[in-house]
Amino acid sequence: MSGSVGYYLTMTAQDGARKAADNPVVENGARAGFAASGVLHLLMAWLALRLAWGQYHGEADQSGAFQALASTTAGVILLGVLAAGLFLLGLWNLLQAFLARHELKDALRFASLTVVYAVLGVGAALVATGGQSSSSQRSKDITAAMMGNAAGTVLVVVVGLVVVIIGGFHIYKGVTGKYRDDLRHQPSSAVVLVAILGYVAKGVALLVVGALFWVAVATHDPQKASGMDGALRALLGLPLGRLLLSVVALGLVAYGIYAFTRAKHRELP
Repeated sequence: MSGSVGYYLTMTAQDGARKAADNPVVENGARAGFAASGVLHLLMAWLALRLAWGQYHGEADQSGAFQALASTTAGVILLGVLAAGLFLLGLWNLLQAFLARHELKDALRFASLTVVYAVLGVGAALVATGGQSSSSQRSKDITAAMMGNAAGTVLVVVVGLVVVIIGGFHIYKGVTGKYRDDLRHQPSSAVVLVAILGYVAKGVALLVVGALFWVAVATHDPQKASGMDGALRALLGLPLGRLLLSVVALGLVAYGIYAFTRAKHRELP
């Protein structure tokens, strides 16, 4: 009897999750979230270009992008819209994680995206309401707390590995054309170009982000784990760093443009 009740509750929950995921509000909200991601990456690209050419000294990541928007009343309103879209996209991914719970790889992918978009949404909402949000400092603080013991240090290494794998997958997805699986229609040559450039550039940046976690462990300095801002500054510090960072910034522009394509043409299961 208890097994039958459990099965019934599971099927009811799954049916409810499927109906919620198919709800026009959630579906349109997810598309709005992809568009919000596009705006965010365009802003980050602009900050990265300014950083590359010595015209900007703040955080060249999502926090910096949010703070840049918060400087005007219209920007604050846009931040609120971005926060709502990111939260709805996080909700859609959460529902997909539940529906895909028997497929571990897909469930983990959707669950991780849920966290990513929820954190971004919180950051946007916090800045929109007059608060401060520094993803770079947050990354340093969390890393410092984790490195307080051996188990935590191992976890930092694992986190770095996960980020590197995600970065590598971005590059793989762009180079092999796997992004096509996400779209409802065959993409045009222009969409193909921005998808490849965008995924490769985002992947390179994430590879550096992951590597910085390892550098933090190797040097016993959690301040090295400074997230996307630290990754972009690390690229700038390399030989031909100004040119390299500029190329990555242009790639982030491409990723932002492709995000708008995903907002319109993304296949939402």
